[in-house]
Amino acid sequence: MSTVKDIYSFLDGLYPRTLSCEWDNDGLMVCRNSEREVKRVLLALDVTRKVADEAISGGYDLIISHHPLIFRPLKQLSEEYSGALIPMKLFSAGVSVISLHTRFDAGEGGINDTLAALLGIDVISPFGPDGEKCGRLCTTSETTAHGLCNKIKETLGAPCVLCGNPEKEIRTVALLGGDGKSFISEALKVGADAFVTGASGYNAALEAADRELAVIDAGHYHTEFLPLVQRMTSLISSAFADVSVAVSGAGCEISCF
Repeated sequence: MSTVKDIYSFLDGLYPRTLSCEWDNDGLMVCRNSEREVKRVLLALDVTRKVADEAISGGYDLIISHHPLIFRPLKQLSEEYSGALIPMKLFSAGVSVISLHTRFDAGEGGINDTLAALLGIDVISPFGPDGEKCGRLCTTSETTAHGLCNKIKETLGAPCVLCGNPEKEIRTVALLGGDGKSFISEALKVGADAFVTGASGYNAALEAADRELAVIDAGHYHTEFLPLVQRMTSLISSAFADVSVAVSGAGCEISCF
């Protein structure tokens, strides 16, 4: 029998809290009973109301998300305070939530290593400011910024935005799934030809392009969801044979038209 405690201990062993960014709030977000048996796990990038309802109605015991369900301090527990409704509902239903966030970004084989593998580029080393080495510096076979964009769109189904010269030759790629605008200066420092991220920021991307760094913004959801699903499914399925893993059907609630 596998319990919430077993699964969290396993993941915490691979991706300990020491890997997390100082400002983050990750870990075991909701748990009414750590000894509860886990038969069914639901994966989601974010624990939205739709995901919570899906977990409860579908009989799931545990949600594993990337983004923390509780990130900022809860001000109150009441029906009027929306930030408390989802954790209260899940706690009442006995559904636990684990969110690994930046420790899963930074750790070996986590979000960014998996994203690089999906894109077929080779990781050289982690990069980022001190205490936040979440990004990856990679090499790629000879291509252009436009060619790299097409590869990302094809692999992730992402609506890419390129800031910079489409014909720029790309050999080294700095990569960070999710919000990477604060890492652009670090990508410049390590001499990358391109920076692939999920959210770059308009002004930061323009400044980077002026300094001949091609910035490819492939969307926060797209740069993290598929890596999360692929890696976490493999981890849980191989370590806990008695646990089934499913992917939330809620999808991304932010759409591009």
